[in-house]
Amino acid sequence: MSDLPASLTLDRDGPVAVLRLARPDKRNALDDATVLGLEAFFSTPPSDVRAVVLDAEGDHFSAGLDLAELGETDAVEGIEHSRFWHRAFARMERGRLPVVSVLKGAVVGGGLELAAATHVRVAEASAFYALPEPRHGLFVGGGGSVRIPRLIGVSRMTDMMLTGRVLDAQEGLTLGISTYLTGTGEGFAKALELAHRMAANPPVSTYAVLQALPRIAAARDEDGLFVESLMAAISSSSAEAQERMSAFLDGRAGKVR
Repeated sequence: MSDLPASLTLDRDGPVAVLRLARPDKRNALDDATVLGLEAFFSTPPSDVRAVVLDAEGDHFSAGLDLAELGETDAVEGIEHSRFWHRAFARMERGRLPVVSVLKGAVVGGGLELAAATHVRVAEASAFYALPEPRHGLFVGGGGSVRIPRLIGVSRMTDMMLTGRVLDAQEGLTLGISTYLTGTGEGFAKALELAHRMAANPPVSTYAVLQALPRIAAARDEDGLFVESLMAAISSSSAEAQERMSAFLDGRAGKVR
C-alpha cells in the first residue's frame, strides 16, 4: 500500500499480510503517522488477504506512545487524540481479518494497548509488560482501560498502573496477555503458522468469530444466545461450510486429534 508511512512495512506470505512496526531506533514508539497508517491499512486491506501478522523490527514490539507527540494540548485536543487511537485500533479489532501479534522486548503503555487490540498474541521469552502512564501524570488513552482488564482483570491492571509493576513473559502468559509463548527469535514463525491456519477458515466463520463473539460475550445471556443462533445458522448455510461438512462426513477431511 502506497499510503503507509515509513514507520510501517508490508510484506506478503500468500494470503497472510505481514505488517511491521519499523521504528527500531525508537523502540517502535507509536507516533501519529504510525497509528494513521494502521488505521489506513485495516480500513481498506487488500481484498485477497485473509489474515495478518503484526510484527516489529528490532528487539522491541513497542515502547508505547511517542511522548514527543503530546506537546502542549488542551483537554479537547487530548480527547480527540485519544479518540483517534480508539478509531484506529477498532478498525483492527473489529475488522474482517484476524490479527496475530508478535510480542518481544518492551510491550509497554500504548504498545500493550495495541497488542490488546489484536486477536491472538504470541510472546517471545524477552517480552515484558508495563503501564507506566501514572508516573508521567497520564492515563491510558488507546483503549487499554477497556481491553486490558478483559485479559487480566481490573485489579491486576490497577496494580500495574499504581505500582509500576512489570510483568515478564511467563507472567503475561499465565495472566492471559499472551496466548502463546516461544523462545527468543521464534515468535514470528509461530505467528505466521497460526495466521495461515486462520486464513484457511471460511470467511463467514472468521467473520462470525471476530464480529459476533465479542458482542455475545458483552451481552445478556438471552441476547447472546440469540445472536449465537443467528450466526450458527448463517455460517452453516454457506456453500463453503456445506461442502466442508460433506467432506468431513464422507471421510475426505481429517478429524481433530
